[in-house]
Amino acid sequence: MSTALATTGDAPVTKSSLKGVQKAAALLVAIGEQRASEIFKFLGDTEVEALSLELAKAQKIPTEVCRDVITEAVESVLAEDYLAEGGVDFARSVLMRSLGEDRADEIIGRLAATIERRPFEFLRRTPAEQIVVFLRNESPQTVALVVSNLHTTLASQVLSNIDTEIQADVALRIAMMGETRPEVVAQVESVMRSRLSAVGAQEYAVAGGVKSLADILNSADRTTERNVLDELAKADSELAEEIRLLLFTFEDVVKLDDRSIQMVLKEVDQKDLAIALRGVNEDVRGRIFSNMSERGAELLREEIDFQPPQRKRVVEEAQGRIVGVVRRLEEAGAIVISRGAGGEDALV
Repeated sequence: MSTALATTGDAPVTKSSLKGVQKAAALLVAIGEQRASEIFKFLGDTEVEALSLELAKAQKIPTEVCRDVITEAVESVLAEDYLAEGGVDFARSVLMRSLGEDRADEIIGRLAATIERRPFEFLRRTPAEQIVVFLRNESPQTVALVVSNLHTTLASQVLSNIDTEIQADVALRIAMMGETRPEVVAQVESVMRSRLSAVGAQEYAVAGGVKSLADILNSADRTTERNVLDELAKADSELAEEIRLLLFTFEDVVKLDDRSIQMVLKEVDQKDLAIALRGVNEDVRGRIFSNMSERGAELLREEIDFQPPQRKRVVEEAQGRIVGVVRRLEEAGAIVISRGAGGEDALV
């Protein structure tokens, strides 16, 4: 009989007594109804049904169990980020420094299956130049499949180094890519493994899309970004603009230097600014206020405080108009947005 997701009798629930869907249900209880409902939107019918059954059984979950499942979830997400950034050894090293050797090994062990299933994971430590060589005679669709499955930094390096004649074509295919059939991924992986004499893994992958391409371009140099966007605009202007907006978000204003922020503030509508600052973190507000006169900052704070509640769409539209000002000033050469690891826009 499975462990009930509730404290009953003489056997109180502990995190270690929960398995699979029970632990997931405990996490949903711990984060509350509103956040749990948001997560349900991303689940399939079978998963929702299984979780709903466990939630219906739940009566009372001890506070310490809620805390433990949240901690485990956070640790797993951090470990996934470390894996994406530098691989298994890097993740284990970072986790050992913060959590100790035993806990690090436990987390890595728990994620082992996920690590092994990642497509093209075997390319993580392969130099971008070598990947470009092996992809040189492949079709743009195959190149797009490989690049979209690489971690962001490596993907941007590969995209920057492929021939400019197919660069925009590859970028367009990444942006339009959705789910990829497992057999297709497996076939391409097999070819790459044989060429690199490496052992890889196979997984059904959902890769690509507008966000994926924007992430890659955010790490690429300005020349690559401009070439890709210019060519994309010729093929699909709406898609190019959608990607362009993702390359610099309103919250990214903290990345600008003070002089650039002051130039932006001179160009934006103050009503837009007051609406755009609703709901952003204090770092963003602080950078804005610190680049205004005391009187100007005071008036802006008052306008924000006395505003009626705004719909999220209205706030995002105001933020989008300010981002448009930033992009316009950048295109005019008035300000510089630092991005990537080099290129013509590197700060020296």
